[in-house]
Amino acid sequence: MIIPNSAVRLLDDAADRYKDKIAVSDENENLSFIQLQKIGHSIATALLSVSDGGYMPEPVMVFLPKSVRCIASFMGAMYSANPYVPIAYDMPPSRIQKIVDLLEGRGHIITDENGLATINSMSVPETMHIHIYDDISTTKADCNSICKSLNTVVDTDPIYIMFTSGSTGEPKGVTVPHRGVVDYALWVQRTFGIDEHTKLGNQAPFYFDNSIFDIYSMLLTGAQMNIIPETLFMFPSKLPEYIRDNNITTIFWVPTVMINVANSGALSDVEMPTLKTVAFCGEVMPNTQLNIWRKNHPQAVYANLYGPTEISDVCTYYIVDREFNDSDPLPIGRACENMRIIILNEQNEIAKPNEQGELCVIGTGVSLGYWNKPEISDKVFVQNPANPFYEERIYRTGDLAYITDDGLIMYDGRMDNQVKVKGNRIELGEIECAAMCVEGVKGACAVFDAPNEQIVLFVESTQELILRKFNNELKKYIPKYMLPSRLVVMEKFPHTANDKIDRVTLKKSL
Repeated sequence: MIIPNSAVRLLDDAADRYKDKIAVSDENENLSFIQLQKIGHSIATALLSVSDGGYMPEPVMVFLPKSVRCIASFMGAMYSANPYVPIAYDMPPSRIQKIVDLLEGRGHIITDENGLATINSMSVPETMHIHIYDDISTTKADCNSICKSLNTVVDTDPIYIMFTSGSTGEPKGVTVPHRGVVDYALWVQRTFGIDEHTKLGNQAPFYFDNSIFDIYSMLLTGAQMNIIPETLFMFPSKLPEYIRDNNITTIFWVPTVMINVANSGALSDVEMPTLKTVAFCGEVMPNTQLNIWRKNHPQAVYANLYGPTEISDVCTYYIVDREFNDSDPLPIGRACENMRIIILNEQNEIAKPNEQGELCVIGTGVSLGYWNKPEISDKVFVQNPANPFYEERIYRTGDLAYITDDGLIMYDGRMDNQVKVKGNRIELGEIECAAMCVEGVKGACAVFDAPNEQIVLFVESTQELILRKFNNELKKYIPKYMLPSRLVVMEKFPHTANDKIDRVTLKKSL
């Protein structure tokens, strides 16, 4: 296959080959490949009609409920030669404002009538164009304009900007190139046998990079992508029924969801004969629940995938080929095609087998950096210190790992104050910054209770604070997935000899 300059070319090929076959569906709507292409052309035409025509891309923020309309908007952004920016529909306006500010008023916002009320409550420069989906999705397409614009794209241009948590309270926009996503989709196709008969059961939110697996597998192969209703994940025992009733063949879920399904007991009650591939990524998958899945549905291939947001979703994989004891570590495996993994020790040298070090990624999937944050980008997207001969850019993940004697990569924790909860990467510092905005709080310290997979927030205050009411205040500043599960109020934090908050003592008190 010739690598296209833009990933949206995959849709053109799919529309030509599969035409009226359903591409993507949600609980309210289906779109065929031709319909998805047509709406993408309409949206692109509307975006291009108000574009400034400059050299730099104009990011397209997509602020819609999770649906086929999001996918159509992503296509429209790409047809207009611009990166899309997925925004959670329940994201606090204050955080959306920070993203708008980072984009410096450039680009577009696609939303609906309800979302427009949120956008209008913010400070959005006139240079950022606001579009209502229902209006622009029926615009008469100008194919000449689209073709001219699309021909300017090169495969190292950004396809999307995905915002993650930041330790200072400022979100960071990970900017990923088209080439990385296309390479990744090709690897997924080859590794898991995705084709036009595949039915993907999408769980990942579109602001989470795991969704790349579903979206671009669908575009590349003609597979059908089913967006599972978000409310269904509140009732994990119903998910196997959804898989069965919709003939789902492939799922790529976060372990938390798989754990909930396994614990519900439904795996032994519901047959899922069409299920062929069960992939998971985003956090550590416990062997106890993994073995329940494998015991009850042995016909499926199970794969442990690993990758930070700063790459095109995944860079390593391990096909689970045996049963692991509950206490055994599950490998994250080997590097995907067109990716390479090195482990750097404290001396910035390649670690020896079984020596712990920082996992670093090299390859086409590595992000272009953080949008409009060069000083932060320069700290983690760096020259490979093991290569003195030519420029070779790597991403330092901050994850600890080691490579076994037989070449398997083993994840071994984090180096910093970052955690993953339900697949969402969270900087505890951002929660602390938000907590300091709540009246009556004099100090804040967030810690991660790993055994219970909960964020615990310690606050210094002389007032009585209740978690539910406190979280209602925090929702003004951070997304729901960052909210603490526990709140501990103290008059005074313990401090170290250097007068820093004694996080170790606080964590021991859990």
